Amino acid sequence: MSTSLVGAAIGVNYGLQGDNLPPPGSVINLYKQENIPLLRLFEPNHEALEALRGTGIKVALGVINDDVPNIASDLNVANQWVATNVVPYKDDVIFGWIALGNEIVPAVASSSIPGAMQNIQQALNSVGLTGIKVTTVVNTAVLGASYPPSAGEFNDASSGFMKGIINWLQSTNNPLLVTLYPYMAYASDPVNISLGYAQFNPENPIIDGQFKYYSLFEAMVDAFYAALEKNGGPNVPLVVAETGWPTAGNDPYTSVSNAQTYNQNLINKMKNVGTPKRGSSILDIFIFAMFNENQKPAGVEQNWGIHYPTMEPVYPLTF
Repeated sequence: MSTSLVGAAIGVNYGLQGDNLPPPGSVINLYKQENIPLLRLFEPNHEALEALRGTGIKVALGVINDDVPNIASDLNVANQWVATNVVPYKDDVIFGWIALGNEIVPAVASSSIPGAMQNIQQALNSVGLTGIKVTTVVNTAVLGASYPPSAGEFNDASSGFMKGIINWLQSTNNPLLVTLYPYMAYASDPVNISLGYAQFNPENPIIDGQFKYYSLFEAMVDAFYAALEKNGGPNVPLVVAETGWPTAGNDPYTSVSNAQTYNQNLINKMKNVGTPKRGSSILDIFIFAMFNENQKPAGVEQNWGIHYPTMEPVYPLTF
């Protein structure tokens, strides 16, 4: 059984937006060969779930955005979703999280997320699956302020939706999943953000009160913690659903060297420690992504993978 059941681990997103990707069985074998303990699926893929049986790999399974309002409005729809996508695999696959939607906030459908989470939680409970965490995924666009980290706060467009989500997560002891990309912050403002700070290698730390920040990643996480505390979620833990660095498409900021440096430093730094604000809260983290995906928009979007579709590494990582 996988040690990822206790403590924290660093895994990889398994995206499927490519017409040249290897079959799921081969992909799951690659996760095993490279000792990757966590896998995130953006939506149910039954071939992948079959291949995950007995592997000990812990799975974050997404509910597509379009399904969230229906699940929120009808418990029967939630029961059917769980019966179709979780129950058949429950004895052999480790489900860590079910995520209701991906980066919906602040769209209007955000108001459906708490009800959808509640109905999926009830559906899981009804079949005895009480250990699976139920959540949603938000990105840094929900933050209006993030620097310094202690100033972290949700923006006006998101705060109302986030309060409803946070209230539910806080009352049910479920985490919030967040996507964090220091690459994007650095590439958009390289004058004020150094490459070293974006890659866990700063010349000088950023000081915020009693805390010293040696990486933009940790500062972004703590900005989320600060926003949670200010909005009724002091005990809501975080899981990083996506982070990573692209290898091409935006020179000079994208390169194989930059991507390898960021992701390996992330693994080395974050697998055993929390952030300055939450030193004892070790984060589960998912790197984006397992493969370059050729059906995404041309440029940066096609170049996040740590493997080519041939399964050869774009660059080596040690998990």
